[in-house]
Amino acid sequence: MFIVHALSMAFAMFWEILWALILGFALSGAVQAVVSKKEMSRLLPDDSPHTLLVASLLGTTSSSCSYAAVALARSLFRKGANFTAAIAFQLASTNLVLELGIIMIILLGWQFAAAEFIGAPIMVGIVVWLFRRFLTQKKVQTAKRQADKGIAGSMEGHAGMDMSVSGGSIWSRITSPKGFTAMSHYFLMDWAAVWRDVLGGLLIAGALAAWVPKTFWKSFFLATHPTLAVFWGPVVGPLVAVVSFVCSVGNVPLAAVLWNSGISFGGVIAFIYADLIVLPILDIYRRYYTARIAWLLAWTQFVSMAVAGLVVELLFKALGWIPQQRSATIAEAHISFNYTTVLNVVFLIVGAVLVWRAATTGGFAMLRHMNAKDSRSR
Repeated sequence: MFIVHALSMAFAMFWEILWALILGFALSGAVQAVVSKKEMSRLLPDDSPHTLLVASLLGTTSSSCSYAAVALARSLFRKGANFTAAIAFQLASTNLVLELGIIMIILLGWQFAAAEFIGAPIMVGIVVWLFRRFLTQKKVQTAKRQADKGIAGSMEGHAGMDMSVSGGSIWSRITSPKGFTAMSHYFLMDWAAVWRDVLGGLLIAGALAAWVPKTFWKSFFLATHPTLAVFWGPVVGPLVAVVSFVCSVGNVPLAAVLWNSGISFGGVIAFIYADLIVLPILDIYRRYYTARIAWLLAWTQFVSMAVAGLVVELLFKALGWIPQQRSATIAEAHISFNYTTVLNVVFLIVGAVLVWRAATTGGFAMLRHMNAKDSRSR
């Protein structure tokens, strides 16, 4: 019965966020179909404020898959992008994307989505500030030499694929047969990249919600000591993420469980930010840029995530925007005729059309080829 209970909770959360996932990946596919990766590299020549803003904006249009974001950042770096700008792009591409915000609103509430989008630029700014003090030109050259070796990490095919359409208006490119095909291929690729994370996050969240007593979490998060919890949450939140192995939007269901169980508001935000320092990605940093640079990326991102989480907590507390009730959406599995069901049906049809287009234009064959290539290179 315990397993059934956990699975039912996982399914309930999946049903709540399904339409948002499809919508987010469809929009992401549309943008990727009209913006080339070569153009991205050209737009990121240095670490000036303007370039960092461009990097963040480009990141918001990219896939929310953590592994794909890390692989794409290295690809941009190898093609001439500034290292700091590439990392800013990487941070934005997992923390400022549409589907993440929608899912946070559904499961946690608008306050968390607002905090995520306000805190992400703060996090990027802190990373840039730390890089300017600790990332020497010699370290950048070391990272470049290692990156140019092309050692495989994960989702290399996703990062290397560029089917973008040029010429004409953005709308004409998206609606053209070639643009529609490219959009469908990116949609398929994004789902292939994140489904394990989403499934893992849902199963872990369902298990924790069903099996772990709230008294344990309340004690762990110092919930009975509100002042200490404000500072403890943003520190321990990323650490929980590091060992949970869950990345991307798969973090949000687990964040809902942690919020209901007593972690601070800022701790939730810092936990969601930490998808880029989970253990498998830290190992990829080591392979991409050397162990020394991986350590730099790990601690600078950890500090930035913790500080950004604390800052948004203090800001939202001053504004009175922190929810007083811990009532994130974690329900038993049921399907009723409501707006969620209607949206799921509509977007399942949209998803089916995109998958059909990908299937009839070689999308699945391309996916198999890319997966085989990644496996051989590791």
